[in-house]
Amino acid sequence: MPFLPAAFGGRPCWAEIDLDAFTANVRLMAGRAAPARLYAVVKANAYGHGAVACGRAAVEAGAFGLAVVCVDEAEELRRAGLGAPILVVGATPPTDAERVVSLALMPTVGAPELVDALAAAAVRHGATVPIHLEVETGLNRHGLTPEDCVALAERARALPGIEVRGLFTHFAAAEEGDQRFTRGQFDRLRAVSARLPWIEERHCAASASVLLDHEMALDAVRAGLSLYGYRPAPWVGGDAELKPVMALRARIARLLDVERGATVGYGRTWAANRPARIALVMCGYADGYRRALGNRAPVALRGQLAPVVGRVAMDMSMVDVTAIPAAAVGDVVTLLGRDGDAEVTADELADLADTISWEILAGISARVPRLYLRGGQVTAVTTLNERVPAPA
Repeated sequence: MPFLPAAFGGRPCWAEIDLDAFTANVRLMAGRAAPARLYAVVKANAYGHGAVACGRAAVEAGAFGLAVVCVDEAEELRRAGLGAPILVVGATPPTDAERVVSLALMPTVGAPELVDALAAAAVRHGATVPIHLEVETGLNRHGLTPEDCVALAERARALPGIEVRGLFTHFAAAEEGDQRFTRGQFDRLRAVSARLPWIEERHCAASASVLLDHEMALDAVRAGLSLYGYRPAPWVGGDAELKPVMALRARIARLLDVERGATVGYGRTWAANRPARIALVMCGYADGYRRALGNRAPVALRGQLAPVVGRVAMDMSMVDVTAIPAAAVGDVVTLLGRDGDAEVTADELADLADTISWEILAGISARVPRLYLRGGQVTAVTTLNERVPAPA
């Protein structure tokens, strides 16, 4: 049954984050990767789940470090007291060099200007900055060509205050059935690594490769989607018992009986073909529930599925509850997650919205309160404006 957060007040829409499920997923992926280190990817607010809570839980569950995409995300973790290694995988401007040093981060470096700025900042602070270099092997985003990567590594190695700690690449199609391109990327990374044998940490495997091919674990892996309970593709890691971590729920604010032929919502895209009872549910696309799900998605209510009807609005959605006569104002509707025998998954919503599960999860907006659960009990709550202690 869904948790009922009546004691917290606030918006009648919330996300439940099951930290027990998250911990189990971290341990599973760490075990699959061992003896390689696990970086838990908590960028994009931990794919919508809450970076601080998930970052802390990941480290407690055995993750070696955390991975984010920018210095701002890393600073949030440091301000919350997380002292684990933090790898910044995105592009960092030289103007952020002082912050990188003061926050004790591991940045990905792709230009001499950033190396120079980091070295100067490190010398000023009497520190050493461990950097990682990304070699371009086929994704063609912001990695360096093999020649440029080797040259920058050797240049950085000679600078004071710089330790070239890691070398990595990012796969373009690891979740696709044909693994030949991925294998080629892996081989190109190893070829560059052979030219830089003094770099201690090599990594390329994300969730798909951790689940598919242990050889690609190398010295470290970066797991993201799998930690939140989903596989990158249906055929990937079928033997791994991943547990979905997030549920998105909202309350029924109003029930309205409409006659046959009445329309519901903007654009009049749905019309009742018989007398119907419509529930107004307080969750819309500004909360991250995609507009494309109107007239397509099911929700779970009282252990049954019911259809979303009409267009999803910015702040609310409408559901046809005619087949659930016991539905009442205040009832909890599950838009993502399980309620009894009824379940709606991120994979299902992604298919209906013509997107991917990553976007469904990461799109849950900041104004949706997060309730963090351990053993089925709320241990912490975050809202748009503050962190609220759980009730005794």
